[in-house]
Amino acid sequence: MTDQPLAGRTVIDLTTALAGPYATLLLAGLGATVIKVENPATGGDTSRNNAPYLGRDGLALGRTHDDDMSVSMLLRGRGKLSVTLNLKDPRSKIVFTDLVRGADVLVENYSPGVTGRLGIDYAAVREINPRLVYTSISGFGAQGGPGSGKAMDSIIQALSGVMMTAGEPGGDPVRFGLPVGDLLAPLYAVVGTVSALLQAERTGAGQHVDVSMLGALTSLVACEPFDAYDAVGLEQRTGAMVPRLAPFGILEASDGHIALCAPTDAFARGVLRAMGRDDLVDDDRYRTRDQRVERADELHALIGDWCRTLPRGEIIDRLTAEGVPAAEVRDPHEAVRDPLVRDRREVVPLTHPRHGATADLSATGMPIVFSGSDVGLDGPAPALGEHNDRVYRELLGYDAAEIADLAADSVI
Repeated sequence: MTDQPLAGRTVIDLTTALAGPYATLLLAGLGATVIKVENPATGGDTSRNNAPYLGRDGLALGRTHDDDMSVSMLLRGRGKLSVTLNLKDPRSKIVFTDLVRGADVLVENYSPGVTGRLGIDYAAVREINPRLVYTSISGFGAQGGPGSGKAMDSIIQALSGVMMTAGEPGGDPVRFGLPVGDLLAPLYAVVGTVSALLQAERTGAGQHVDVSMLGALTSLVACEPFDAYDAVGLEQRTGAMVPRLAPFGILEASDGHIALCAPTDAFARGVLRAMGRDDLVDDDRYRTRDQRVERADELHALIGDWCRTLPRGEIIDRLTAEGVPAAEVRDPHEAVRDPLVRDRREVVPLTHPRHGATADLSATGMPIVFSGSDVGLDGPAPALGEHNDRVYRELLGYDAAEIADLAADSVI
C-alpha cells in the first residue's frame, strides 16, 4: 500500500532468532519491503526450528508434514520476503552488493565481529551505499564488551538488574515472563532506524544505528530511582504490593486477583467508600499519602480481607463506581482475545499460509493506529527462499541461467 509510512523503503534483513526479526517485523508492518536473507546451508533462521509447529493437522510439538511451520516463524516472518544467500561463500558478495545498492536499511543482529569476518560490516557496506541506514542489535553493543559472549534474554535480564526489581524482599531473583530484553531492544532499534532515515533524507548520508539489549533494558531500570529508594530506606523489592504508593498492588479475590492503583488521596478515599468504610475516609491514619505509606501494611491487610470475600467482577464494579483505577488480572489466553485489542488490530489471528486457521492462535499486530496510514502485518510468513525468483530476477535483474547457476553451487 502506498499510504503506509515506510512504503517504498527497502530493508535488507540479516537477522535471526527474536530481537532482530521483531525489529524487521515492525518495519514490515509500517510498510517497508523487508527482504529476509537466510543461509540455505543451515536451514535459514533458527526460529524455523522452534517448536511448536502449525500445519494441516493443527498444532504439534514436532513436524509431521513437510509444510508444517514453526509458530515462531509464522509470527516473526509475516510481511517479509525470504531469499537464500550463503554469505560465507565468496560468490555471495556480488549478490549481497546488488541487494544493498538499492536498499534504504540493513538490520543485523550477529555477534560482534561476525560482520567484519564476512566483509559486510558498516564500513564495507557504506562503500556500496553511503545513504544506507545500517542498524545493529546486539547484546552489549556492536563492539561487544569484556566477556560479552552470547546475548540470551535471561543473561540480559540478569545483568540489567530487572530480576531484582520484582519478587519479595530477600527472595530469589525473578525472571520476567516475557523475553523483555529481546523485545525491548528492537523497539529502540526501530526508533533509531526511522530517525536515521529522516536524517538521511535531509543530509544524503546514512549512518550506523547501534542498539544493545543490555543498554536498552538497563536504561528502563534506571527510569525508576531504585538507588534513591535504597538510600532512604525503602525496599526496592516489595512483592505484590507497593507500600510507598499505598494502596497499590495485586490483591486476591474469591475467584482470582485484581490490580489496584490508588496512590492519590481521592483514589484512596474511593477505595474506602467502595468497601463501605466511610468511617475511615477522614481517619488520620489514612487521610494523607504520608499517613497511608506509614501504615501501608495495615491498610493493605484491611483491603485484602475485604477483597478475599468477593469475586473479581464485583470488586471492580465497586471500585470503578468510585473512580478508582482497578482491573482483573488476566491470563495471556484471555488478554489477547480482548475485543478492544482485536478491533484495533494490536493483536491479530495467526494462520498458516497454506492451510489457514488450523488452530486458534494469536499474534502481535501493529500497536500503533495512524489517522492517515494503513499499517499491519497481513502478509503470511514465507517459506525458506520462497521469494528468490521475485527478488533476484525481478528486483535485481538476474536471468534464469544466473539464478540456476547460483542455486546449483549452493550460493543461494
